[in-house]
Amino acid sequence: MHIDIITCLPRLLDGPFSDSILKRAQDKNLVSITVHDLRDYSTHKHKSVDDYAFGGGAGMVMTIEPIDNCISHLKATRQYDEVIYMSPDGTLLTQSLANKLSLYQNLIILCGHYKGVDERVREHLVTAEISIGDYVLSGGELAAAVLSDSIIRLIPGVLSDESSAMTDSFQDGLVAPPVYTRPAIYKGWKVPDVLLSGHESNVEKWRHEKAVERTKKKRPGLFKGD
Repeated sequence: MHIDIITCLPRLLDGPFSDSILKRAQDKNLVSITVHDLRDYSTHKHKSVDDYAFGGGAGMVMTIEPIDNCISHLKATRQYDEVIYMSPDGTLLTQSLANKLSLYQNLIILCGHYKGVDERVREHLVTAEISIGDYVLSGGELAAAVLSDSIIRLIPGVLSDESSAMTDSFQDGLVAPPVYTRPAIYKGWKVPDVLLSGHESNVEKWRHEKAVERTKKKRPGLFKGD
């Protein structure tokens, strides 16, 4: 998979992709991530990428020309499955959406900033809009990192145990059950006996029951029944 991220603040993305799972995925050549500085595609003498909104109002708006220039440049080198704009009013990111995107080969992610982008970008240049939640961030960079992480960890070979991603919360419509590790007893707090029994079918039954119980309690809106 190849991911191109377009941003006017590229240094905000230095951290998320330089450590842990996302770095290992790149080191294994399972994914390549290129961050593009939008200012490199500005024809303004001061490399500006924003301007005042027509009609007035507070805040600046990202201009269409450098965005169009950058996307056009990238499209000249490869075909993209989606051009995604990170926006608070986009489609809510879910596990099923991450699963779908993880099957693609090439993605562009556009990070908004200021009061957002010129509406013509949304009308003519992007193919999908995604939100990571009903709140507003200072820019789309952190949201782009969240989206990338949710996708990349699903690519075969990224996680050392590939079955791990398939047993995460939301993969089966439920949140994950409780998990425990050594010691079996700590300060009198005991691990449930069933997890120490070695009886695989009983363990799986317990995990499902606890996942249902936890989903009903913590995320009732997700619950679809047994």
